[in-house]
Amino acid sequence: MATVAHCLYCFESLAAHLESRTPMTLPEVQESWDKYCKDADIVSKKQSPALLNVAASSASASSISTPSSGSTLSLANDTPATSTSSLPSERPAITESPLFVTWNTVSRTSGRTSLRGCIGTFESQELGGGLSSYALTSALDDSRFDPISKRELPSLEAAVTLLTDFEDCDDAMDWELGTHGLRISFTDRKRRYGSTYLPNVAVEQDWTKEETLVSLMRKAGWVGPRDKWRDVDLHVVRYQGKKESLQYPEYKHWRDWVEGSTGA
Repeated sequence: MATVAHCLYCFESLAAHLESRTPMTLPEVQESWDKYCKDADIVSKKQSPALLNVAASSASASSISTPSSGSTLSLANDTPATSTSSLPSERPAITESPLFVTWNTVSRTSGRTSLRGCIGTFESQELGGGLSSYALTSALDDSRFDPISKRELPSLEAAVTLLTDFEDCDDAMDWELGTHGLRISFTDRKRRYGSTYLPNVAVEQDWTKEETLVSLMRKAGWVGPRDKWRDVDLHVVRYQGKKESLQYPEYKHWRDWVEGSTGA
């Protein structure tokens, strides 16, 4: 499942690109994050709100948003974005996975988030290269938005979703709200369509299953009558994935600690 270190790495990849410097590698980020969490002096003496938020309860910093995982596929439709594990885990590390990287803008006044970019792939990726690549692609190349600029960094939230358990549905309703993400494909009037929503989207928007499916069809570009959606032969694949997210102040606190500790 996605981790805080994965989100830190996405921030590190984007910040380094915008600042024209060499980013830390994923293993370097993961190692420094482990040390950061174990540094008792930071927690007990400095009592940093950002650190305590990340190290103790990062998973509780959930967002309220317009579809914060309104994801975009980077691959064609026929090609095969909060965890409770904010502290280092004893579980075997995931090294490859299909993935999505989501960027949200966080309101200074309300704390609400709005989608700023989201792109991913259903092809399994080596995480060191995949997270870095899609962190930049979703930030700079999502056609729905202008590229993210350096001045926007302080307002951002990064979210990572690693995808698992892909299964063909027996029918369009053979999935569970809050558990499954959906990938649909269909043909209507000789035109092919396809789109996806990550597992958290339907719940965040308080949609029913039918509303989720119709929204997915609209997202794919289908303009048929809403009450005729059942007449379309949908191929539905369900999948799972837990999202982890992190906001810039938490990344900045970790990054300052890294620079102070190593001179990086």
